[in-house]
Amino acid sequence: MKRAAMSDLERWAKSPKRKPLVVTGARQVGKTWLVLEFGREHFDAVAHVTFLDNEVMKNVFAGSLDPARLLTAISAYTGTDASNGRTLVFFDEIQECPRAIASLKQFCELRPDIPVVAAGSLLGVAMSRLSSQQEDAQRISWPVGKVDYLDMHPMTFKEFVEAMGEPRLSQLLGRDSLDLASALGEKYEDLLKLYLYIGGMPEAVQAYIDTRLLGESRKVQKRLLRDYEFDYSKHVSAPADSERIREVWRSVPTQISRETGINKFAYSKVKAGGRGREYRDAVSWLVDAGLVTRVPRVSRPGIPLLTYFEDRSFKLFLLDVGLLGAAYGLDQDVIVRGDSLYAQGKGAYAEQYVCQQLVASNSCVPYYWSADGRTDKAEVDFVYECQGKVIPLEVKSDDNVRSRSLAKFSKEFGIERCQRLSLRGYKDEGWLVNLPLFAADVLPDAL
Repeated sequence: MKRAAMSDLERWAKSPKRKPLVVTGARQVGKTWLVLEFGREHFDAVAHVTFLDNEVMKNVFAGSLDPARLLTAISAYTGTDASNGRTLVFFDEIQECPRAIASLKQFCELRPDIPVVAAGSLLGVAMSRLSSQQEDAQRISWPVGKVDYLDMHPMTFKEFVEAMGEPRLSQLLGRDSLDLASALGEKYEDLLKLYLYIGGMPEAVQAYIDTRLLGESRKVQKRLLRDYEFDYSKHVSAPADSERIREVWRSVPTQISRETGINKFAYSKVKAGGRGREYRDAVSWLVDAGLVTRVPRVSRPGIPLLTYFEDRSFKLFLLDVGLLGAAYGLDQDVIVRGDSLYAQGKGAYAEQYVCQQLVASNSCVPYYWSADGRTDKAEVDFVYECQGKVIPLEVKSDDNVRSRSLAKFSKEFGIERCQRLSLRGYKDEGWLVNLPLFAADVLPDAL
């Protein structure tokens, strides 16, 4: 599969100011595959060290972190010459060895010529748990300022289209070819229906490519949902904390599909009588793990949006639209029912899909806006910053494109340009730019 992040790795490798690279992301989004494929294409060899259940290498890093010593051990362990600068040194599941995280500072300062990539899931969670278990004098700090970062996400729709054997259609999903892409809307919509079912988890996509059976993708998705739940107990010390995380996780799909005017996440919907003080840490854990995306409410469209967000009001979305369908138990027959796919869950799939594309762009942080809810229930699905301007974005899951909330928002706050995603084609109306729903990947470049 072709992943856009490969280009990011290539730019990192060529940078004269290159530092050790930390690749982050939820489990099973393709971090290990990407780094190994990158190493195979661009280096003589890959010195791949996986720290999961690897006591040998953990013991090596328990000693001196001098790069010369570590490179000698890594070379012997992997059967490569890790010190020649032409071998990619890859620390996989690095969250399992905090001393390896600390070593990145040494590699940055003493051996910047060595290309080092580290990949891990739950890095923030693992470091927090370690710190709580250690004495202050023994705590291992993060190598601040000594590493570069690359965030990995599930496959975007554009990546999915290419994986389906349509590279030319994928190439047309760009800012300068929206008119042409709109003319081919039927082909894109058919692929989008597949994407909303299969999602962007690489293993689920590959299962469909190999078999052309949607049921095989669904098997992968159900297993991933179960695996994520089993993973809680490994990183949470108290069983009660693990159960609260599980309750929030299972609540997210049902809360995405609620439409109650002000459609925000409600602790009381996790469990009858639920309160923020009971579930706030569970929400933070899932966000830190990359399993959910938190989209805060902003009170007004000021720059920067971060200064206007409200901590108590937010939406939660899953990391992948295919996992959302698996959590719902969506029947695969809905794929052949035309627009009924978009109506399922009252537009939940469309919003989840758009949020996923926005997050994967790594260029904008999504927020949302809503009125006070007492006298006015207007809501704009997403609001984000682009080139010093606030861009409101409305998501329509069908041909009904009335935008009363968007128009109210634009008029009240003097917003000159708004965006709408719908099943209609590309159209620039001045104050409002309508984009095809399948072109969410183009955001925010469409302006």
